[in-house]
Amino acid sequence: MAYTATVEEENKEIANRYKDLLKGTYEVLSKEDKVLIRKAFEIAVEAHSEQRRKTGEPYIYHPIAVAKIVANEIGLGATSIAAALLHDVVEDTHYTVEDMEQLFGETIARIVSGLTKISRLKKDQDYSIQAENFRKMLLTLNDDVRVILIKIADRLHNMQTMDAMPAYKQLKIASETLYIYAPLAHRLGLYNIKTELEDLGLKYTEPEVYNDILSKIKESKEEQELYIKSFSDKLKSGLDKEKFTYEIKGRFKSIFSIRRKMRKQNVSFDEVYDKFAIRIIFEPTSKDEKFDAWKIYSIVTDYFKPNPTRLRDWISQPKSTGYEALHITVVGPNAQWVEVQIRSNRMNEIAEKGYAAHFKYKQGNENESGLESWLNKLKETLENQSLDAVDFVEDFKLNLYSKEIYVFTPNGDLKSLPKGASALDFAFSIHTDVGLKTRGVKVNGKLVPLSHTLTSGDQIEVLTTSTNKPKARWLDFVITARARTKIKTALKEEEKIIAEEGKAVLSRKLRHLKINFDDKAVNEMVNYFNLKTSFDLFYRIGNGAIDNTQLKAFANQRSGAIMSFIKNSFKRQQPKEKIDKEEVTSKYDALVFGKDEEKLDFKLSKCCNPIPGDKVFGFVTINEGIKVHKNNCPNAISLQSNYAYRIMPSKWIDSTKQEFKAVLHLSGVDNKGIVNNLTKIISNNMSVFIHSINISGDDGIFDGKLSLSVKNKNQLTKLIESIKKIEGVQKVERINSL
Repeated sequence: MAYTATVEEENKEIANRYKDLLKGTYEVLSKEDKVLIRKAFEIAVEAHSEQRRKTGEPYIYHPIAVAKIVANEIGLGATSIAAALLHDVVEDTHYTVEDMEQLFGETIARIVSGLTKISRLKKDQDYSIQAENFRKMLLTLNDDVRVILIKIADRLHNMQTMDAMPAYKQLKIASETLYIYAPLAHRLGLYNIKTELEDLGLKYTEPEVYNDILSKIKESKEEQELYIKSFSDKLKSGLDKEKFTYEIKGRFKSIFSIRRKMRKQNVSFDEVYDKFAIRIIFEPTSKDEKFDAWKIYSIVTDYFKPNPTRLRDWISQPKSTGYEALHITVVGPNAQWVEVQIRSNRMNEIAEKGYAAHFKYKQGNENESGLESWLNKLKETLENQSLDAVDFVEDFKLNLYSKEIYVFTPNGDLKSLPKGASALDFAFSIHTDVGLKTRGVKVNGKLVPLSHTLTSGDQIEVLTTSTNKPKARWLDFVITARARTKIKTALKEEEKIIAEEGKAVLSRKLRHLKINFDDKAVNEMVNYFNLKTSFDLFYRIGNGAIDNTQLKAFANQRSGAIMSFIKNSFKRQQPKEKIDKEEVTSKYDALVFGKDEEKLDFKLSKCCNPIPGDKVFGFVTINEGIKVHKNNCPNAISLQSNYAYRIMPSKWIDSTKQEFKAVLHLSGVDNKGIVNNLTKIISNNMSVFIHSINISGDDGIFDGKLSLSVKNKNQLTKLIESIKKIEGVQKVERINSL
């Protein structure tokens, strides 16, 4: 429906939205705060007066909405609210950063400048890799972490109002959101915002999946409310008896997290056993919140049987984001598993508002918080410019969503590390020099390999030697961004030293072979040895990979005619071209690409094995032409976010000329004739080719995989339905590979 409103109606709506923005924070704002926010609002209204959003609405609606998220959902103060109102002023209007400083002071000008830098990065997205932009964006953390917090609020509102955008932009922005903004919100403790960003991301990257889960959640809304009432009614008497002031809330897990569970566990919506959580938020009855939380835990477990393996104590040892709570999973009414979260009001505010609430409640505590410690580590990583941008973002992301373990130093100090961290990760967490000089590690008094995976409660002692050097294989088992960054940097430094030695050695050896050591000779050698740069050549000479015999062979062929050299070069290149032509053939003509629906050569990606009927996209690689991925491929989000300009829309238009390989996973009750029945149905009814059948039985159940060729998705769907009808077969699903 087209947007229609008079100027008078718009002005009234702007005033109402401004009042709504202040409603939640009005009581805590000082007179000076209100004057500052009003001034920022008036400048923003004047600056954006000629601008409209894609929907046709006045542009000022957007800064007001972002400021409201900053105030109410993140809980930041007047400075951040004013900066949020002004966040697009320098980018889109005649105002400059200098104007902002003159009008509002240095702090607001710095935040607005940081936000402007991030916005301007997007202008170059077709010419540079998005990962480099993320690195630059995160560098603004060095200026003020509020820049990132406001940017997350800005992204949330953009995601909430994307309906008017073209589909390709929706997909790009949603992929970028899932790739970096949602994990970043998670790491900053903004769990509510993280959840909404993930759900909205799924809405645009996998709309059918999103809508299907959403409709199922709506269908079971009434059932959920009755369940929560039944649960609450049982608990009330116990909580009232202890004179607690409390609130019991129930909520479905997010659509994104339900989807993740369905994928991870290979189950349907109905089979996800803990789809919703119950939260008990209490007002402490004593000065000891921890004591009250455990008392409530005791009351809950009096009424409902707990699963002891699912207890999560985030009160004794809060997460590094500041998150505190007790999580228990119990058998609730109707024998259903349900997660119960126990939080005080203070803990709940920290859980919902993250960073801002964490510092609000810090109350003069001088100890460095986990979040500040993380930010300091992050800054150290950001300042390291030697990492390739894509590697940097991937390494950085490792520490965004990671679950944590807690380990001890020999002195009994507690350190947190990501789950899955190795003994070497611990060494690097102590200090870079300790990590680089590590020769051994003792865990709980026993010597273990550097690759040993740590678990919570381990006590670790690192043994070092000044002569030790980092090894490339270390990268195979470290998972923290800090360790990976430092090892890569050290290895590059080592390579530089070897390359310098190699350069000197090469100069001497060429002199003996009567060849001038100049750029021409070096370039000829780079081509001859099929390398990319002169650095690669010097490094291989230095480490002995290219020896005297190979250098003499080069000298001999060089002394021949120039044409001979050209022919040899051509011969070396020919096999590569031939391989490419063999691999990228034109016989797969069922796909068309782009707006003009062109038929182009392509390869089917091995990571997700698409077949006709799957929703797919093309990705233009550097060396291998177009690769086709399924829309829900595990790598799709990363590709669409980092390389949006290399994505090609594609669709199937013909599925009759080629057969495609598909792999099915089957399980059920063991039956003597199961293989016979299976092959009979496939051969007789479906006329498809079977590549392999691998079925094994164990104590009355069977499990197996079936590889076959099909013409398209419809044929595969019919085949799966037929197999499900075989006696004993309980589950059939398509998987990506054997």
